Amino acid sequence: MKITRISPVVVNARVRNWIFVKVETDVAGLHGWGEATLEWKTRSVLGAIDDVSRFVLGEDPRRIQHLWQIMTRQYFWPAGIEGMTAISGIEHALWDIKSKWLNVPLYELLGGRVRDRLRVYTHLGGVFDAGGTEMGLTARCEQLVDRALACKQAGYTALKFMGLPRMARTDHVQTIRQAECAVRALREAVGSETDLMVDLLGRCWPATALQVCRVLEPYELLFLEEPCSTKDIEATAQVTQASRIPIATGERLVGLHSFRDLLEKRACHIVQPDLTHCGGLWEAAKIASLAETYSVDVAPHTPSGPVGAAVATHFGFVTPNWLIQEAVQSDVPWRDDIVDEPLTIKDGHIGPPTRVGLGVEINEDEAKKYPFQPDIDARHFLYDGSVGEW
Repeated sequence: MKITRISPVVVNARVRNWIFVKVETDVAGLHGWGEATLEWKTRSVLGAIDDVSRFVLGEDPRRIQHLWQIMTRQYFWPAGIEGMTAISGIEHALWDIKSKWLNVPLYELLGGRVRDRLRVYTHLGGVFDAGGTEMGLTARCEQLVDRALACKQAGYTALKFMGLPRMARTDHVQTIRQAECAVRALREAVGSETDLMVDLLGRCWPATALQVCRVLEPYELLFLEEPCSTKDIEATAQVTQASRIPIATGERLVGLHSFRDLLEKRACHIVQPDLTHCGGLWEAAKIASLAETYSVDVAPHTPSGPVGAAVATHFGFVTPNWLIQEAVQSDVPWRDDIVDEPLTIKDGHIGPPTRVGLGVEINEDEAKKYPFQPDIDARHFLYDGSVGEW
């Protein structure tokens, strides 16, 4: 068996372009799908897919680890986020091919299921994202609460949102109090039986992050995500060691060695590898195993398209120290039309896939209806005109 073609399929999904990767073989009808979505870097990832594809064309797709070594080690310059995203998408497709060839769901190749269902959470967006500048904090919190109650009614038992205004300096007391008002409103609305998570998007320095932790501690968060930039792991470690709220981070890291540094410094309680960026399914499995040796849970970052969600689902079913998984359902109204069988979420959980391979196939005719468009500009400036973090 040989790889005959590797081709990307780009689907514009409003705030991002999904990049699906199709790997075809010389066996009639046998192909695999992966996902290599990376917001605001679509063209870079497409170029990286083309760069690494030439190393594996003509090779046996069943030799997944061998091909991963080829794609990651045949360059003098190590792959960054764009390159590792491209490699991740191809690697997903190789697993899809091999499990289809063996006629089993993908998770069976990774040791089989360790649980019967996966708990997922959904994302509410940000309390400061909707509405014009004339809206007051109370009105914005009411919008957030309405979204939360709708998600709870749909069966979700865990909710996450972005807690800090994009236009404000994070080190202002007023900004932190605004975040507290939002969390308090949510907690009062959904009750203690619903878990809440707050994402700080890596925008705080340690002193500010610790202030946020102290203010939000009474509301019993499941975790506080990315308080500090992962460019400074020591900063996150400082917060983690002082916080009484579990700290999660890692979505922007790629490769096992980056997570080794994070774990060696005891810089988080929960790691969040993104399987479309970190190096793929097997690299994520290594990261999870390493995290387990440090008594650290795994909560995959999964804001991607339906193929990336399927990959993360198989990963969740075989990972003992898995905690919870992100689930996106309402980014575009036609999300489920892109695949032949979308994931089903019931009572805030996903059941085990039963189809062979990843269990999803891209509807290429449907995908053509939403061709590439430039990503929506993510230009963020603070109230004083200085550049703000995304």
